Amino acid sequence: MSTTTPGDHESAMTVRIERPATGGGVGRAEDGRVVFVRHALPGELVRVDVRETTAKFYRGDAVEVLEASPQRVKAPCPYAHPGGCGGCDLQHASEAAQHDWKASLVSEHLRRIAGVERDVSVLAPPSPAHHSRTRLRCAVDEQGRLGLHEARSHSVIALDSCWIADESFDIAFGRQWPGVLEVELRAIGEGEAFAVARRESERGETYEVRALSGEALDPSTHSRVRVHDHVFSVGPMSFWQAHRDAPRLLSDTVLEFANAGVGDEVVDLFSGVGLFSVPLAKRVGPSGRVSAVESSPFAVRDARTNAQGLTHLKVREWSVTPRSVNDTVRADSIVVLDPPRHGLAKGVAQSLARRGPRRVVYVSCDAATFARDLKIFLSNGFVLSDLRVFDLFPMTEHVELVALLDSPS
Repeated sequence: MSTTTPGDHESAMTVRIERPATGGGVGRAEDGRVVFVRHALPGELVRVDVRETTAKFYRGDAVEVLEASPQRVKAPCPYAHPGGCGGCDLQHASEAAQHDWKASLVSEHLRRIAGVERDVSVLAPPSPAHHSRTRLRCAVDEQGRLGLHEARSHSVIALDSCWIADESFDIAFGRQWPGVLEVELRAIGEGEAFAVARRESERGETYEVRALSGEALDPSTHSRVRVHDHVFSVGPMSFWQAHRDAPRLLSDTVLEFANAGVGDEVVDLFSGVGLFSVPLAKRVGPSGRVSAVESSPFAVRDARTNAQGLTHLKVREWSVTPRSVNDTVRADSIVVLDPPRHGLAKGVAQSLARRGPRRVVYVSCDAATFARDLKIFLSNGFVLSDLRVFDLFPMTEHVELVALLDSPS
């Protein structure tokens, strides 16, 4: 196998784009190999700058559009072009085209990995894409400027602003961040936006909470976010959904699918700061029980703060493993899952299925790993009763989905 590193422009070819795929539109080269092409849309005839070659496929960028799709639009961000920022995949596509692209990918993963034939529609959030992202993890270049990586590259594209992100972040882009490896910008909920800077020291990696202008802030700085009738405390090291509409949309869907009532027992795995477990505890009341399982000590600390007054909500600092599943899930439990992008660890889905919960509500930001785990539940008799797919990563090929899996019994 021969490869070229991104940026080593090996050759050019003309390709007709046939369909969407992870990593770009797909076409065929004259030699029959698959070509993955960024900055292209299905149906288009494009001139491709080939940047990677293997024995089975090529990867490249569409540097000239010879026949354009009617769904092509001018990218609103000046950094969204071949050789530019790799943060957004689909700025050249209309909203309808983006939704078609995402629906095609989800349907393909379900069919190919889980053996499920299902029509998928993608639901748009209330807020427009512009400035919708409230968390942004930035790289730092050699001059200390913030930016994002070029696609499939370690090269940092320094930015003056980010079209998709909260406009308050422009302050941070206008500053130098010397000696810092990475900076996460946060404009979550109420209060001033701030940054979390990661650096290396003799003690290893350390994190500093700073103002967007670079000055040090109190390490105890927290965000406060209202979701319906509850204000969540979110520390600088705790996960929170990036899209400003995501917490409410996902919480509402999880509550609907869980359909928990007074006295029910609920297990919330990968529970974070309690976005789902807190409203679920309010639903089941003191006669019910909610067990929240989370491995991050920072999120656990926040979750216990957010659970104050809900004595029937127990937050446990555990990793989600077959053992923790066996210790928390009972027959007839309602289970909520919100794992990271890589999905469930080996053996977890099988352990959950064996415990016999009444229903499972699975929240996922990766359709491929969801489909892998779904296949295990289906093989144990669970039924995919409902599936909603949300466009909570606009301008990219990513989605957030919520699935309802009902027990066979």
